[in-house]
Amino acid sequence: MSQFPVLETERFVLRQIKQEDSKEIFQYFSMDEVTKFYDLESFTNVEQAEELILRWNQRFENNQGFRWGITLRSESRVVGTCGFHGWSKHHYKAEIGYELTPEFWRQGFMTEVLPKIVEFGFNNLELNRIEAFVEPDNIGSRRVLEKVGFREEGVLREHFCWRSRFVDNVIYALLKKDYIVR
Repeated sequence: MSQFPVLETERFVLRQIKQEDSKEIFQYFSMDEVTKFYDLESFTNVEQAEELILRWNQRFENNQGFRWGITLRSESRVVGTCGFHGWSKHHYKAEIGYELTPEFWRQGFMTEVLPKIVEFGFNNLELNRIEAFVEPDNIGSRRVLEKVGFREEGVLREHFCWRSRFVDNVIYALLKKDYIVR
């Protein structure tokens, strides 16, 4: 895919993240409540956001993943991101990840955005399986995944080493055969 795909929902435009979005990305990635369950330390300078945007775009350019900026239809500022990484083409699967600025938590944003991303994965990337790894205490993220059809498959004990401690992950997955267009 040579051009980054733009996706739309009722309230959002999902588009490629640009370096001009670094201030918005920095703003929410500097908040501990956003990075609490994320594999990044809270940002302390905007250059960290610029580097993250560069990595996300390099994944796309190298055909290794997609990361969309979530923008409100009424304005172009990025309020979160969502996309695929850990893309294993040989096994027709990828991992989905996302975050949202706290200002918009618990308003149904991710339950509107995720189905569009999932649909793209199954229909355009020919995925058969989409996975998500979530820390057990991240109740909000677990609820979002369940609302859009993901099923909990089990706990991976001490799956990651993060912030000098071993962290469990609950694995969720959605299979193409179980996918229901929402």
